[in-house]
Amino acid sequence: MTIVGLLLAGGQSRRMGGGDKTLRPIGGRLLLERVIERIRPQVDELILNANGDPERFTRFGLPVVADTIPDFAGPLAGILAGLDWAAENCPGCALIASVPADAPFLPDDLVARLLHGMESAGTEMVCAESCGQPHPVVGLWPVRLREELRRALTDEGLRKVDRWTARYRFATVAFDSAGETGPAIDPFFNANRPEDFATAEQLLGPAR
Repeated sequence: MTIVGLLLAGGQSRRMGGGDKTLRPIGGRLLLERVIERIRPQVDELILNANGDPERFTRFGLPVVADTIPDFAGPLAGILAGLDWAAENCPGCALIASVPADAPFLPDDLVARLLHGMESAGTEMVCAESCGQPHPVVGLWPVRLREELRRALTDEGLRKVDRWTARYRFATVAFDSAGETGPAIDPFFNANRPEDFATAEQLLGPAR
């Protein structure tokens, strides 16, 4: 099955004071570089959802797709942009796998486990969970539902991911914290604030 990976970086990074937090370093490497390294081997194609000048991401060699819904409509707008790209560029693609572009500790079996969980539960979509907390933007989304999502965004003004997923057969897949030889790390840790970058540096330890 062909799966397109979608890195969600379309937000405004308000908690970081604006700018592109994904282009800030953690342990001597850019945050986005670390996320790409984690997710690229798990998917057939990888794209980046980001708004503004796409040239700032040229060094990563990824297609950059902007939201088509105006005014920073949230992660659902980014997911729709990914679904549209997959429909136009990968005709055989049935699913996209979305992850936030600020999560440097993503599991290396994330997509395979999400797919297994979705197939086992017989659902239409699925998202990840860790430490008892669901992560709505870490999930698998069917390309065939893109027009339904577009209508929900444009006609209903829908913005909450969980309000959209509640309309379909939906499941969550639980992931444990990693860290056999060091501190436990939530695999979906987000670097949202300056202090999160400091925490991530500590979690990386000497391996970096």
